[in-house]
Amino acid sequence: MTYQTQLRGECFSFSTLADVFAKANEVKSGDELAGIAARSDRERIAAKWVLADLPLAHIVDNPLIPPEIDAVSRLILDQHDSATFREFRHWPVGQFREWLLDDRTTGAQIRAISQAITPEIAAAVAKLMSNKDLIVAASKIRVITRCRNTLGQAGVLGVRVQPNHPADDPSGILFAAVEGLLYGCGDAVIGVNPATESVDTVAAILHTLDRLITTSGAPTQACCLAHITTQLAAMERGAPVDLLFQSVAGTEAANSSFGISLDLLREGQQRVLEHHAARPVSWVGMQAMYFETGQGSALSAEAHHGVDQLTLEARAYGVARAFDPFLVNTVVGFIGPEYLANERQILRAGLEDHFMGKLLGLPMGCDVCYTNHVDADQNSADLLLTLLTAAGCNYFMGVPCADDVMLNYQSTSYHDVASMRRLFGLAPAPEFAHWLESMGIFRNGQLASRDRESTHPLHQSIRGMLESVTTD
Repeated sequence: MTYQTQLRGECFSFSTLADVFAKANEVKSGDELAGIAARSDRERIAAKWVLADLPLAHIVDNPLIPPEIDAVSRLILDQHDSATFREFRHWPVGQFREWLLDDRTTGAQIRAISQAITPEIAAAVAKLMSNKDLIVAASKIRVITRCRNTLGQAGVLGVRVQPNHPADDPSGILFAAVEGLLYGCGDAVIGVNPATESVDTVAAILHTLDRLITTSGAPTQACCLAHITTQLAAMERGAPVDLLFQSVAGTEAANSSFGISLDLLREGQQRVLEHHAARPVSWVGMQAMYFETGQGSALSAEAHHGVDQLTLEARAYGVARAFDPFLVNTVVGFIGPEYLANERQILRAGLEDHFMGKLLGLPMGCDVCYTNHVDADQNSADLLLTLLTAAGCNYFMGVPCADDVMLNYQSTSYHDVASMRRLFGLAPAPEFAHWLESMGIFRNGQLASRDRESTHPLHQSIRGMLESVTTD
C-alpha cells in the first residue's frame, strides 16, 4: 500500500507505512545513516501530513515489523488492551495529539488508556509534536513505582547515584556513593556499571552496596548493571539483588545481539522476585526490574528492519512495560554521533523518549549525557536537564562532577540535580527524604549547611559508616 499527499502542488508518495514513519521523524543522523530519512523538509512535512490523517487502528492493524518474524511485535500485540482501544481506535493520529494536549485531558485519563496505546502509536504522535508539546503532555503523566521506597509522585525528583570506578575498587565506589548521599542523591538507586563483567566482581559490588545501605539505613535500592545472566549467577552465589538490570531494544534481533530474549527476562524477573520474598528486607513494593534503552541501538546491531530509530525506541518501551519495572531510563546521548549528531538531536530525542515512555505507562528517567566526540557540551546537558525536569521526569543520573571516569562520557552531577530540585520545588522520594532529615543531610527539606565539617554530626556518622563498610 502506498501513501500519497500533495503539498502546494507537489505530489509526495511513500511506499510503506514504515516509510511514512521514517520520513515523518525529526532529523536524526541515525535515520540518515540507515538511508530512510526524509530527503528534504518538504518531504518531512508531507510525511507528517499523511501520518496525522491515519486512523490509530490502521497503525495497529499494519505492524511495521511482522509478528511472524519478530518476538517483540508478538509481545506488543499480545499485551494490547483491544477492549479499551475500541473507544478511540477511529481517531486519526492528529486528533489523538489534540486530545493529549487538551487542558481538559488529565494525567489519570491518559494513564487509564496506556495499555491500549501501542509503541507505534506513541511514536506516531510524538512525531507530530513540537518540543514544547512533548513537555506539556508528559508533564501531566505520573507513573509511581515501589521497591524499597516510592518514586514518581508529583513533586518528587529522584536520582541514581552512579559511583562507577575504572578498577571496580570498593573503596572508590563507596566514597563516590557517600558523596552522592551527602547531596541528597541516591533515592532512585545506587547503581554501578562494572568495569569487569565477571560473577565475582558483580557479587563483590552487590555485597558492598548492600552493606552501605544496611549500615546507613538509607531506604533505597542497589544494582550492579552487568548482563542479566551475570547478575543471576551472582545472586545464586548469595549476592543480594534489589533491582535486576538489563539493556533492552525494540526488535528480537537487537535483543539477541545483547544476549537476551523475552523468555530470559521472564525467568530473571521470576527469580529475583522469589529472591526478594526470601530476604529479611522491608519492601515497600515488589517491582524489581531496571531497564535502559537508547535511540540507535537496533541500527547499531544491524537489526532495525528498515524502521526509524524513534519508533524502535518506543518498541523497546513495549518490551520494558511487560515486566513491570521499577526504573526505566533512556541513555539518550551515549551511543554516539552516528545516531544523534549534535545538541539539537540529543535534546529532541530526550524529550521524545521521556514522553513516549510515560505515555506507555513507564516510570521514565533519563541519563542526560553525551560523548566527547559529539557536537554538544555541558550547556547542552543543562538545557535538556531543565526541560526534562519541567516535563516531570522521574529521575536523573548523579555522577561525580558529571564525568564518568569508567565509561568515559559526560552526564549530570549530584549538584546538578540538587539545583533542579531547588529550582522547581521538588523533593526526594518521601521515605528517603525522611532519612535525609534524620541524618542531618537535609534540614526543613533543603540541603543542610556544611559549616564546621570536622565537628558536624553528619560527618561523624558518615565516618563511622565508612569504617564499618570497608572493614571485612
